[in-house]
Parts: sequence; structure tokens; C-alpha cells
Amino acid sequence: MTQTAASPSPASAVRGRVLLAADAGFAEAARPWNRHIEQSVAAVVEVADADDIAGLVRYAGTHGWVVTVQPSGHGATGDTGAEDAPVVLVRTGRLNRIIVDQVARTARVGAGVTWGQLQVAAAPSGLTGLPGSSPVVSVVGFILGGGLSWFSRRHGWGADSVLAFEIVDAAGRRRRIGRSSDGSDAELFWALLGGGGDVAVVTEVEVELHPAPAVYGGRMVWPATHADEVLSRFREVTASAPESLTVWTDLLRFPGADPLVAIDTTYLGDSVAARALLAPFDRVSGRLSDSRAVLRADELGAITAEPTAPSAGLSCATLLTGFDEHTAKALIAAPTERQLSVQVRHLGGALAGPTATASGPLVEPYLLYLFGLPGTPEATTAVEAGQEDTLAAVAGWRGSRVPFTFLAPGQRASDAFPPETITRLREIKRRHDPAGTFRANFPLEG
Repeated sequence: MTQTAASPSPASAVRGRVLLAADAGFAEAARPWNRHIEQSVAAVVEVADADDIAGLVRYAGTHGWVVTVQPSGHGATGDTGAEDAPVVLVRTGRLNRIIVDQVARTARVGAGVTWGQLQVAAAPSGLTGLPGSSPVVSVVGFILGGGLSWFSRRHGWGADSVLAFEIVDAAGRRRRIGRSSDGSDAELFWALLGGGGDVAVVTEVEVELHPAPAVYGGRMVWPATHADEVLSRFREVTASAPESLTVWTDLLRFPGADPLVAIDTTYLGDSVAARALLAPFDRVSGRLSDSRAVLRADELGAITAEPTAPSAGLSCATLLTGFDEHTAKALIAAPTERQLSVQVRHLGGALAGPTATASGPLVEPYLLYLFGLPGTPEATTAVEAGQEDTLAAVAGWRGSRVPFTFLAPGQRASDAFPPETITRLREIKRRHDPAGTFRANFPLEG
């Protein structure tokens, strides 16, 4: 059901494009990236700039609206809280400024910028940010959820590289907060470093960039009949991998194709050292393809070749306390009905060390991520049942929480944090947004 907008329209507060339920194009503008998710909002505003956001937040505070921000709609859950108050969905695509300082190794990035765009801007300088696997995810959204990167084993969470945020607070004031912030600004800054973004609207972020004179990576693929041996080599390689090496494995079942097993990898260094570290995989016969090569920092999205257009999907994830042969056999034997991907990511390294972010250290060395293709109600039920069975199969190795950006609809922000962290985040939310003007995809009070 589509929500009815209250009067007056938020168009009175902004210069950007405003769409209400009766307007042509509203339904499409309100849709999230995941087409399986439905969300109800009263208005969509494509803000022109940060001043628009400030004006919109002041409008929301005056008229009792709720502001939710989705640059591209990734991570939407459908839970906008539309029953409680009119919701305005903010799109930040026009906040697309990127300024790279090659000498300082920093970048200032608008809230509408994607990782692919930042990487293109940084790569000519031999620098990289800390992107994930998809080039179309926004930099700001990724960081607000902590951000697990290809290079997190070396450099930590994406949020660890943040120097400062430009924000609009719940009073509609534009502010800059950073590592040197004092008092309440310091707690607000901490809450935005992986805490989910439920306490302010971020209009721009300044991040450290990292040297990447050489990056090696790609995907190796075998028939699924070789899964036992590939996963055995995966355990061998990840047991002693240096922090510069990241390796993921994937059990894949594309529609109409034979099942496959893949290894995805990146290495911050030269190809000779990388190939030596990955040599155990070369001993697995029957390889169908191998895309490993020296890459530019803006070519990382090609490794897993995730969709760059909106589509439907069902996903869930869990941290794993280990990945031994019993875990591997449980995943290989798990149901695969309409299950496109059963992925295990090697974590550890800097992720397990000290961090000044709300995300906290990840002591679990692996992440299991499941992704399936819904369709008919029967297909959706089959995917959900298969994922539940897979999680049950690895119950003995499951960690106690899920990284924020891997939360699935139906889960809560509290599933991403230790109890003491969610308690602190909720206290900050109450102090800085007592009226509940902001609502993230996974609200802190949810």
C-alpha cells in the first residue's frame, strides 16, 4: 500500500526534484535496488545539494515526517516505519563530487558517489579506496555499515579509513565532524563509523586512500565435482595467508548451467608473489577458466562480476568461527535449490585487530554469505528453506553476530553488534535524534 503524503509538500523545502504518490515516475523512483523488496514512502526527493538536505530535515522536524536516505537503494528492507509518520525517501545521486588529493592520499566523496566512480578517480594516482565486491554500491552507505573490503585484511574496515564526515544533524544544521572531534561530536563521529547511519545524514565523507602500485586478482572456476578439493586448498591457503592476500570461495549454480566452484582473490602486490601464494589451486585439475591478472584499482568489480542493474534476490549471512573439512562438507552437501551462490570469505588480518569504529573487531575468521533467486511464491519459499537448512548445517561454527551490511530483511541492527555497542548506539541516537527524524534501513531502536 502506498502512503498518502501530508500537506504541505516537501517541495517547499528543496530545489531538487520531488515526487509524490500521484506523480508520474513515483513508483519507479521509490523502488529499492533489490526488486524483491517493497517499501512504502510518501515522497521521493532527489536532492540538489547538501543545503537541500538541511532544508528537508528542518521540514521533517516541523511537520513530523521521517527521513530515510538511500543513494541507490542497496540494503533496503521494506521497513520504513510508514505506519508511524510520513516518510520521505532521499536520493543523493546529485551529490557526486570527488576530489582526490594525490599527495595527501585522501579523497572527498559526495553521498551519491559509487565505489566504481571513486576507484576510477583514484587509480591513475596508484591509489585505492577500500571497496567491496560491487562497483555500484555507494561509498557513504558502505562506510556507514562498516564496509568489508577486498583489502580489509590489510587495512581494516572501510570505516577505519574515514577522516571526516560532512553531515546534516537532526536540527537541520550542516556540520563537519572528524577524528579530532571533541565531546558530543566525537560520539556522533564514532556512531557513524559502522553504526548504520541512523543518527545523521552524511552528505560527504573524507577518506584515506592507500597505495596500490600493483594489484593482482581474478577468478578461477572448476566444475562442482571438484568442490571438495578446491575447498581443501582454500583451507590450506587461508590458514597462512598474509594480510595482503584475500581469498573467497563460491559454490555457484547459475540457472540452466552445471554447478560450479570458484575461487575469487586479490593481492596487494606483484603477480609473482601472488601466484606463489595461490599455487595450491594450480594443483587442482579440471579448471574451466582463470581470469587472474594484474589489475587497475578500478577493475576490481570484474572479479565477481556482480549485477550492476537492479534485480531481485534473497540473501543471508553469518560469521564462521572456523572452516574445517567438516564445515566444507556440510556446505557442499547443503541444499542448492535456486541457490545462486554459497560464498565463504576469508576475513582475519586487520579486521581482527583494534579499531576505533562502532563495527568493532571481527574475531571470526570467515563469513558465509548465501544468495538465491526468488520469483514465484513457491520459488521464494524454496530459497528461504534452502538457506535455513544451510545455516542449520553450519550451526556449530556460527558466530554471534552478522556484519551490518550483510543483515537481511527481518533482522535487526542489534544482530550486528555486541550488546554493549548497541546500547551505546541507542543512547547516542536518543541524544542526537530524540524525535526520531532519521530512519536507517536497520533502525537502532528496531
